[in-house]
Amino acid sequence: MRLKLLFKLIIILALAGSCSAQDKNQSLPEAPLPVNDNFAKGADVGWLSQMEATGYTFYDTDGSPKDCLKLLKDRGINTIRLRVFVNPSDDKLTGHCSKEETVAMAVRAQNLGMRIMIDFHYSDSWADPGKQNKPAAWVNHTFEELKNDVYDHTFDVLSALKTAGVTPEWVQIGNEIPGGMLWPDGSTDNFGQLAQLLNKGYEATKAIDKNIQVIVHIDQGNNNARFRWFFDQATANNVKYDIIGLSYYPFWLKTDYTENIADLEYNLKDMVSRYDKDVMVVEVGEDYQKVQTTYGMLKAVIKAVKSVPNNRGLGVVYWEPEGAKSWSGYQLNAWQDNGQPSPALDAFKN
Repeated sequence: MRLKLLFKLIIILALAGSCSAQDKNQSLPEAPLPVNDNFAKGADVGWLSQMEATGYTFYDTDGSPKDCLKLLKDRGINTIRLRVFVNPSDDKLTGHCSKEETVAMAVRAQNLGMRIMIDFHYSDSWADPGKQNKPAAWVNHTFEELKNDVYDHTFDVLSALKTAGVTPEWVQIGNEIPGGMLWPDGSTDNFGQLAQLLNKGYEATKAIDKNIQVIVHIDQGNNNARFRWFFDQATANNVKYDIIGLSYYPFWLKTDYTENIADLEYNLKDMVSRYDKDVMVVEVGEDYQKVQTTYGMLKAVIKAVKSVPNNRGLGVVYWEPEGAKSWSGYQLNAWQDNGQPSPALDAFKN
Protein backbone atom coordinates (compact mmCIF):
# COMPACT_ATOMS: atom_id res chain seq x y z
CA MET A 1 0.00 0.00 0.00
CA ARG A 2 2.75 2.44 0.91
CA LEU A 3 4.53 1.61 -2.38
CA LYS A 4 1.31 2.33 -4.32
CA LEU A 5 0.85 5.68 -2.56
CA LEU A 6 4.50 6.55 -3.17
CA PHE A 7 4.15 5.62 -6.85
CA LYS A 8 1.01 7.80 -7.23
CA LEU A 9 2.79 10.70 -5.55
CA ILE A 10 5.74 10.38 -7.95
CA ILE A 11 3.35 10.43 -10.96
CA ILE A 12 1.49 13.51 -9.64
CA LEU A 13 4.74 15.39 -9.06
CA ALA A 14 6.02 14.43 -12.52
CA LEU A 15 2.82 15.63 -14.18
CA ALA A 16 2.96 18.89 -12.25
CA GLY A 17 6.54 19.45 -13.33
CA SER A 18 5.63 18.71 -16.92
CA CYS A 19 2.78 21.22 -16.89
CA SER A 20 5.06 23.81 -15.31
CA ALA A 21 7.66 23.28 -18.02
CA GLN A 22 5.01 23.58 -20.72
CA ASP A 23 3.73 26.81 -19.17
CA LYS A 24 7.25 28.26 -19.22
CA ASN A 25 7.73 27.29 -22.86
CA GLN A 26 4.38 28.72 -24.00
CA SER A 27 4.61 32.22 -25.44
CA LEU A 28 2.72 34.69 -23.33
CA PRO A 29 -0.17 36.51 -24.98
CA GLU A 30 0.93 39.79 -26.49
CA ALA A 31 0.22 42.86 -24.41
CA PRO A 32 -2.56 44.93 -25.96
CA LEU A 33 -1.41 48.00 -27.85
CA PRO A 34 -2.18 51.32 -26.19
CA VAL A 35 -5.52 52.77 -27.22
CA ASN A 36 -5.14 55.83 -29.45
CA ASP A 37 -8.54 57.18 -30.47
CA ASN A 38 -6.79 59.90 -32.46
CA PHE A 39 -4.98 57.43 -34.74
CA ALA A 40 -5.21 58.46 -38.41
CA LYS A 41 -6.39 55.72 -40.74
CA GLY A 42 -6.05 57.21 -44.16
CA ALA A 43 -6.47 56.97 -47.91
CA ASP A 44 -4.77 59.08 -50.57
CA VAL A 45 -7.48 59.57 -53.23
CA GLY A 46 -5.98 62.03 -55.72
CA TRP A 47 -7.45 60.07 -58.64
CA LEU A 48 -10.99 60.02 -57.30
CA SER A 49 -12.43 63.11 -58.98
CA GLN A 50 -11.16 61.96 -62.37
CA MET A 51 -12.41 58.42 -61.85
CA GLU A 52 -15.86 59.86 -61.21
CA ALA A 53 -15.59 62.29 -64.14
CA THR A 54 -14.74 59.45 -66.53
CA GLY A 55 -17.72 57.39 -65.36
CA TYR A 56 -16.15 54.86 -63.00
CA THR A 57 -18.77 53.57 -60.56
CA PHE A 58 -17.96 52.38 -57.05
CA TYR A 59 -20.04 49.60 -55.49
CA ASP A 60 -20.66 48.32 -51.99
CA THR A 61 -20.43 44.62 -51.19
CA ASP A 62 -24.17 44.21 -51.86
CA GLY A 63 -23.68 45.45 -55.41
CA SER A 64 -25.29 48.84 -54.88
CA PRO A 65 -23.54 52.02 -56.18
CA LYS A 66 -22.10 54.17 -53.40
CA ASP A 67 -19.93 57.26 -52.91
CA CYS A 68 -16.30 56.13 -52.71
CA LEU A 69 -15.56 58.30 -49.69
CA LYS A 70 -18.46 56.70 -47.81
CA LEU A 71 -17.19 53.25 -48.76
CA LEU A 72 -13.80 54.15 -47.33
CA LYS A 73 -15.31 55.60 -44.17
CA ASP A 74 -17.36 52.42 -43.69
CA ARG A 75 -14.06 50.53 -43.55
CA GLY A 76 -12.68 52.63 -40.72
CA ILE A 77 -10.82 55.24 -42.76
CA ASN A 78 -11.02 58.65 -41.10
CA THR A 79 -8.38 60.63 -43.03
CA ILE A 80 -8.05 61.73 -46.66
CA ARG A 81 -4.70 62.72 -48.21
CA LEU A 82 -4.72 64.90 -51.33
CA ARG A 83 -1.77 65.76 -53.58
CA VAL A 84 -1.39 69.19 -55.17
CA PHE A 85 0.33 69.94 -58.48
CA VAL A 86 1.17 73.52 -59.52
CA ASN A 87 -0.06 73.81 -63.14
CA PRO A 88 -1.15 70.27 -64.03
CA SER A 89 -2.21 68.89 -67.39
CA ASP A 90 -5.59 67.30 -68.10
CA ASP A 91 -4.11 63.80 -68.31
CA LYS A 92 -6.33 61.56 -66.21
CA LEU A 93 -3.41 59.75 -64.54
CA THR A 94 -0.56 62.26 -64.36
CA GLY A 95 -2.46 65.54 -64.30
CA HIS A 96 -5.30 67.21 -62.42
CA CYS A 97 -4.85 67.68 -58.62
CA SER A 98 -5.07 71.44 -59.10
CA LYS A 99 -5.82 73.87 -56.30
CA GLU A 100 -9.50 73.98 -57.28
CA GLU A 101 -9.91 70.20 -57.49
CA THR A 102 -8.08 69.75 -54.21
CA VAL A 103 -10.34 72.22 -52.43
CA ALA A 104 -13.49 70.56 -53.80
CA MET A 105 -12.40 67.08 -52.65
CA ALA A 106 -11.24 68.35 -49.26
CA VAL A 107 -14.65 69.93 -48.66
CA ARG A 108 -16.39 66.67 -49.60
CA ALA A 109 -14.19 64.67 -47.25
CA GLN A 110 -14.56 67.12 -44.38
CA ASN A 111 -18.34 67.11 -44.80
CA LEU A 112 -18.18 63.38 -44.08
CA GLY A 113 -16.26 64.07 -40.86
CA MET A 114 -12.88 63.07 -42.27
CA ARG A 115 -9.51 64.63 -41.45
CA ILE A 116 -7.41 66.24 -44.19
CA MET A 117 -3.76 65.97 -45.21
CA ILE A 118 -2.38 68.05 -48.09
CA ASP A 119 0.67 66.78 -50.00
CA PHE A 120 2.55 69.47 -51.95
CA HIS A 121 4.60 68.05 -54.84
CA TYR A 122 5.96 71.43 -56.02
CA SER A 123 5.80 70.17 -59.59
CA ASP A 124 3.29 70.11 -62.44
CA SER A 125 3.07 66.30 -62.13
CA TRP A 126 4.49 63.49 -60.01
CA ALA A 127 7.44 64.23 -57.74
CA ASP A 128 9.16 61.22 -56.15
CA PRO A 129 12.68 59.86 -55.54
CA GLY A 130 13.29 59.50 -59.29
CA LYS A 131 12.08 62.92 -60.39
CA GLN A 132 11.64 66.30 -58.75
CA ASN A 133 10.99 68.53 -61.74
CA LYS A 134 10.30 72.21 -61.30
CA PRO A 135 6.95 73.52 -62.48
CA ALA A 136 7.30 74.96 -65.99
CA ALA A 137 6.49 78.45 -64.72
CA TRP A 138 9.39 78.31 -62.26
CA VAL A 139 12.09 76.80 -64.49
CA ASN A 140 14.01 80.00 -65.15
CA HIS A 141 13.62 81.46 -61.67
CA THR A 142 16.59 82.29 -59.46
CA PHE A 143 16.94 80.50 -56.14
CA GLU A 144 15.57 83.54 -54.31
CA GLU A 145 12.55 83.50 -56.62
CA LEU A 146 12.12 79.75 -56.02
CA LYS A 147 11.91 80.35 -52.29
CA ASN A 148 9.15 82.88 -52.89
CA ASP A 149 7.43 80.44 -55.28
CA VAL A 150 7.31 77.75 -52.59
CA TYR A 151 5.96 80.18 -50.00
CA ASP A 152 3.38 81.78 -52.32
CA HIS A 153 2.09 78.49 -53.79
CA THR A 154 1.77 76.90 -50.35
CA PHE A 155 0.05 79.95 -48.90
CA ASP A 156 -2.27 80.29 -51.91
CA VAL A 157 -3.55 76.70 -51.78
CA LEU A 158 -3.98 76.67 -48.01
CA SER A 159 -5.74 80.07 -48.14
CA ALA A 160 -8.20 78.69 -50.69
CA LEU A 161 -8.85 75.72 -48.43
CA LYS A 162 -9.34 77.96 -45.41
CA THR A 163 -11.77 80.18 -47.35
CA ALA A 164 -13.75 77.04 -48.18
CA GLY A 165 -13.88 76.15 -44.49
CA VAL A 166 -11.13 73.54 -44.45
CA THR A 167 -7.98 73.84 -42.36
CA PRO A 168 -5.89 70.70 -42.96
CA GLU A 169 -4.58 68.86 -39.95
CA TRP A 170 -1.34 68.02 -41.76
CA VAL A 171 0.64 69.51 -44.64
CA GLN A 172 3.48 67.77 -46.45
CA ILE A 173 6.24 70.01 -47.79
CA GLY A 174 7.48 67.92 -50.70
CA ASN A 175 6.70 64.34 -51.67
CA GLU A 176 9.25 61.55 -51.14
CA ILE A 177 12.32 63.80 -51.12
CA PRO A 178 15.35 61.63 -50.21
CA GLY A 179 17.18 63.44 -53.02
CA GLY A 180 15.58 66.81 -52.35
CA MET A 181 13.06 68.73 -54.48
CA LEU A 182 12.94 71.36 -57.22
CA TRP A 183 16.06 69.94 -58.83
CA PRO A 184 18.81 70.97 -59.18
CA ASP A 185 18.49 73.94 -56.81
CA GLY A 186 16.89 71.98 -53.98
CA SER A 187 18.91 68.78 -54.35
CA THR A 188 20.33 67.13 -51.26
CA ASP A 189 23.71 67.77 -52.88
CA ASN A 190 23.10 71.29 -51.60
CA PHE A 191 21.18 70.57 -48.42
CA GLY A 192 21.49 74.16 -47.24
CA GLN A 193 19.33 75.31 -50.16
CA LEU A 194 16.89 72.42 -49.71
CA ALA A 195 16.54 73.45 -46.07
CA GLN A 196 15.63 77.01 -47.10
CA LEU A 197 12.95 75.74 -49.50
CA LEU A 198 11.49 73.41 -46.87
CA ASN A 199 11.43 76.22 -44.33
CA LYS A 200 9.55 78.49 -46.75
CA GLY A 201 6.85 75.84 -47.01
CA TYR A 202 6.78 75.49 -43.23
CA GLU A 203 6.51 79.26 -42.74
CA ALA A 204 3.67 79.59 -45.26
CA THR A 205 1.78 76.76 -43.57
CA LYS A 206 2.15 78.21 -40.08
CA ALA A 207 1.10 81.64 -41.40
CA ILE A 208 -2.27 80.07 -42.27
CA ASP A 209 -2.63 78.27 -38.94
CA LYS A 210 0.12 77.55 -36.44
CA ASN A 211 -1.64 74.33 -35.40
CA ILE A 212 -1.22 72.66 -38.79
CA GLN A 213 1.42 69.93 -38.44
CA VAL A 214 4.15 69.99 -41.10
CA ILE A 215 5.47 66.69 -42.48
CA VAL A 216 8.79 66.00 -44.20
CA HIS A 217 8.52 62.73 -46.13
CA ILE A 218 10.96 60.22 -47.59
CA ASP A 219 10.60 56.69 -48.92
CA GLN A 220 11.80 53.21 -47.84
CA GLY A 221 10.52 53.48 -44.30
CA ASN A 222 12.33 50.30 -43.28
CA ASN A 223 15.74 51.78 -44.19
CA ASN A 224 17.08 53.32 -40.99
CA ALA A 225 20.41 54.38 -42.49
CA ARG A 226 18.59 56.33 -45.22
CA PHE A 227 16.46 58.15 -42.65
CA ARG A 228 19.33 58.88 -40.29
CA TRP A 229 21.39 60.36 -43.11
CA PHE A 230 18.56 62.59 -44.32
CA PHE A 231 17.29 63.80 -40.96
CA ASP A 232 20.78 64.28 -39.53
CA GLN A 233 21.32 66.65 -42.47
CA ALA A 234 17.95 68.28 -41.83
CA THR A 235 18.92 68.86 -38.21
CA ALA A 236 22.34 70.26 -39.14
CA ASN A 237 20.67 72.68 -41.57
CA ASN A 238 17.90 73.76 -39.17
CA VAL A 239 14.96 72.43 -41.17
CA LYS A 240 11.67 73.26 -39.46
CA TYR A 241 9.07 70.49 -39.35
CA ASP A 242 6.83 68.62 -36.90
CA ILE A 243 6.46 65.05 -38.22
CA ILE A 244 8.62 62.53 -40.05
CA GLY A 245 6.60 60.90 -42.84
CA LEU A 246 7.53 57.49 -44.25
CA SER A 247 6.54 55.43 -47.29
CA TYR A 248 6.53 51.64 -46.98
CA TYR A 249 6.02 49.45 -50.07
CA PRO A 250 7.37 45.91 -49.73
CA PHE A 251 6.27 45.36 -53.36
CA TRP A 252 8.75 47.94 -54.69
CA LEU A 253 11.44 46.57 -52.38
CA LYS A 254 10.78 43.17 -53.99
CA THR A 255 10.26 41.58 -50.58
CA ASP A 256 7.48 40.17 -48.47
CA TYR A 257 6.52 42.49 -45.62
CA THR A 258 7.45 39.82 -43.09
CA GLU A 259 11.10 40.27 -44.11
CA ASN A 260 11.35 43.91 -43.02
CA ILE A 261 8.33 44.91 -40.92
CA ALA A 262 10.59 44.72 -37.85
CA ASP A 263 12.96 47.16 -39.55
CA LEU A 264 10.07 49.56 -40.13
CA GLU A 265 9.11 49.37 -36.45
CA TYR A 266 12.71 49.91 -35.38
CA ASN A 267 13.04 52.92 -37.67
CA LEU A 268 9.80 54.49 -36.44
CA LYS A 269 10.94 54.26 -32.84
CA ASP A 270 14.45 55.43 -33.67
CA MET A 271 13.13 58.55 -35.45
CA VAL A 272 11.12 59.52 -32.37
CA SER A 273 13.97 58.99 -29.93
CA ARG A 274 16.71 60.44 -32.16
CA TYR A 275 14.91 63.59 -33.37
CA ASP A 276 12.04 63.99 -30.89
CA LYS A 277 9.52 64.05 -33.75
CA ASP A 278 6.22 62.24 -34.20
CA VAL A 279 6.08 59.70 -37.04
CA MET A 280 3.49 58.67 -39.57
CA VAL A 281 3.39 56.18 -42.46
CA VAL A 282 1.92 58.47 -45.12
CA GLU A 283 2.07 55.95 -47.97
CA VAL A 284 1.63 52.21 -47.97
CA GLY A 285 0.35 49.70 -50.52
CA GLU A 286 0.45 46.10 -51.74
CA ASP A 287 -0.72 44.01 -54.69
CA TYR A 288 -4.53 44.21 -54.88
CA GLN A 289 -4.73 40.62 -56.12
CA LYS A 290 -3.08 39.32 -52.95
CA VAL A 291 -5.87 40.17 -50.56
CA GLN A 292 -4.68 38.22 -47.53
CA THR A 293 -1.11 39.47 -47.94
CA THR A 294 -2.30 43.07 -48.22
CA TYR A 295 -4.57 42.64 -45.19
CA GLY A 296 -1.74 41.11 -43.17
CA MET A 297 0.70 43.82 -44.24
CA LEU A 298 -1.73 46.58 -43.27
CA LYS A 299 -2.41 45.03 -39.87
CA ALA A 300 1.34 44.68 -39.28
CA VAL A 301 2.07 48.29 -40.30
CA ILE A 302 -0.73 49.64 -38.11
CA LYS A 303 0.59 47.55 -35.22
CA ALA A 304 4.14 48.82 -35.79
CA VAL A 305 3.04 52.46 -35.81
CA LYS A 306 0.82 52.01 -32.76
CA SER A 307 3.71 50.38 -30.90
CA VAL A 308 5.67 53.64 -30.92
CA PRO A 309 5.73 54.81 -27.27
CA ASN A 310 3.53 57.62 -25.99
CA ASN A 311 1.18 57.57 -29.01
CA ARG A 312 3.84 59.28 -31.13
CA GLY A 313 3.03 57.01 -34.06
CA LEU A 314 0.20 59.04 -35.56
CA GLY A 315 -1.29 56.96 -38.34
CA VAL A 316 -1.15 54.98 -41.59
CA VAL A 317 -2.31 56.13 -45.05
CA TYR A 318 -2.99 53.76 -47.98
CA TRP A 319 -1.99 55.26 -51.32
CA GLU A 320 -4.81 55.24 -53.90
CA PRO A 321 -6.81 52.29 -52.56
CA GLU A 322 -9.72 53.26 -54.84
CA GLY A 323 -7.48 53.39 -57.95
CA ALA A 324 -8.85 50.23 -59.56
CA LYS A 325 -6.40 48.68 -62.02
CA SER A 326 -8.99 48.64 -64.81
CA TRP A 327 -8.99 52.44 -64.65
CA SER A 328 -5.46 53.31 -63.47
CA GLY A 329 -3.27 50.38 -64.40
CA TYR A 330 -1.92 50.59 -60.85
CA GLN A 331 -1.24 47.24 -59.21
CA LEU A 332 -1.07 48.35 -55.57
CA ASN A 333 -4.62 49.65 -55.25
CA ALA A 334 -7.10 47.99 -52.88
CA TRP A 335 -10.16 47.69 -55.11
CA GLN A 336 -11.61 44.57 -56.71
CA ASP A 337 -12.33 44.09 -60.40
CA ASN A 338 -16.08 44.15 -59.66
CA GLY A 339 -15.85 47.77 -58.45
CA GLN A 340 -16.07 46.85 -54.78
CA PRO A 341 -13.50 47.65 -52.06
CA SER A 342 -11.01 44.92 -51.26
CA PRO A 343 -11.58 43.06 -47.97
CA ALA A 344 -7.94 43.98 -47.26
CA LEU A 345 -9.17 47.45 -46.23
CA ASP A 346 -10.98 45.85 -43.28
CA ALA A 347 -7.56 46.00 -41.58
CA PHE A 348 -8.42 49.64 -40.81
CA LYS A 349 -11.50 48.70 -38.80
CA ASN A 350 -11.23 48.95 -34.99
